[in-house]
Amino acid sequence: MTDFIKTLTRKNSLRKQCQDMSLADIDKVIADLNDIRAEIEEAAQRHAEMEQAKQQQVEEIQRLMKEAGIGLDELKQGVEPVARKSVKAKYVITDSEGQEHSWSGRGRTPIAFREYMDQNNLTKEQLPTVE
Repeated sequence: MTDFIKTLTRKNSLRKQCQDMSLADIDKVIADLNDIRAEIEEAAQRHAEMEQAKQQQVEEIQRLMKEAGIGLDELKQGVEPVARKSVKAKYVITDSEGQEHSWSGRGRTPIAFREYMDQNNLTKEQLPTVE
């Protein structure tokens, strides 16, 4: 909890912070907080309405599936999972044991590449690339 929130939620802390404020300033703060409260309530209401509409659509789809005699397994049959694209190797090295290692250059640096770069005092940009 931030210090600001602690001040707002504790009456004595809030009273202390408001000591030097005029009544007009306090009224302005109250009006602003009420506006913010109304915005939050509206957003929550919109969210609840969207969730309710979504639930009604799900129920309608379930009803249509029942009427058509379609099960979930049948529905899944024609759909294939989205396959991730494999990224081609950008860098290739041969370690001291003669084993070839390739790396796309994405993500964490593999141990073999880290060791190779340390031994040869190279940066990632200086690594041999795949032709």
